[in-house]
Order: sequence, then structure tokens, then C-alpha cells
Amino acid sequence: MGVVVLSRDEFVIVLDFLPHGKATDRRAEPIAQVIGERYFNLLEVVIRDGVSVKPGDRLYIGSGKREEVRYIKGRVSYEELTSFAKDELERVVEKLVELNEKRFVEFFNRAGPISTRLHSLELLPGIGKKHLWKVLEERKEKAFESFGDIKKRIKLLPDVKKMVAKRIVEELKGEEKIKLFVGGSRFFW
Repeated sequence: MGVVVLSRDEFVIVLDFLPHGKATDRRAEPIAQVIGERYFNLLEVVIRDGVSVKPGDRLYIGSGKREEVRYIKGRVSYEELTSFAKDELERVVEKLVELNEKRFVEFFNRAGPISTRLHSLELLPGIGKKHLWKVLEERKEKAFESFGDIKKRIKLLPDVKKMVAKRIVEELKGEEKIKLFVGGSRFFW
């Protein structure tokens, strides 16, 4: 049995801020529900006294000195997010995908098969066998350079940024067994 190494995010984006914590908490302390910038971990962090954060703020949670975050309370599931955090999630994920375009374009350039019958690209919403074969054919000719380049070379492909963001949200909701992007998946670097 192998050891599971959890991928840690250095920075997180605030989805919701609860200045007095949750009603179900034993102790009232300011909590932010956040999503990791790189590995999309959903966490709750306790904010330092006197510090106020708002949705969309970027916070450092690495091993160095933290300005706003007192400590990381722990991981949370999608179901444990507030309604407001759930509403923010899709917008924030889409923005993170856009900011890290090069990383996700590289996924299109390097993604491989999961089994003899299933390719990891097919797990993206909107990619069937026809699109899959066209992507594989096009990337042999020349690596993709941007979302726009993918869209231009693969006719009738849905919006690439939106399809990647949708897949990430599906993984966060627990709707997918195979993780392509969330939590340092073995399929994504």
C-alpha cells in the first residue's frame, strides 16, 4: 500500500468570508472558504483577528509567514461550502483557468490514454471521438500554443476555457471518479 501525498497550494482564492464562523462551529472565529490556485483544494482557513477579506482575494497559505491567515482549519467538500461560495466557485475556477492558460494548453499537448478504450481528453465535456482524433492529429503536426489556437484548429469545439473549468467543478463536486486536475492528479502535472 503506497503513501498518498497531498498536493499543497501556496495561494488560495477566497470564495466566501464568515466573520463569525459557522453557526455549527464550537468556537466563533473568522473563517474563509477558499480554493487552491494550483491544485483546486477546497479549504477553510481561519483569518487573523482584525483582518477582513472578501471573495476574490488572494491569500498566501504556504509554509512562510502568513499575513492574513492564522491557520488552515482543513479540507472541505463541495457540499460543505456556503451557497455564496458555491455560486462563486465556477467564476473563480474559470478565472484561474484563464490565468494559467499555458498549463492547460499543455494538457492538450501531452494528455494520454487512461486505458485502451478511454483517452484523458475524452473526459472533458464536449470532446467525443471525432474531436479527440482531430486534437491528436493536430498536435502531431504542431503543439498547441493557446486556447485560441486549439479553437481555430479544431472546428466546432466548444469554448476550451469553459470546458476545462466545467470539468474542474465537476471533479470538485465529486461527480467524477477520475481526477484530471483537482488535488494534484496523476494525470496532470
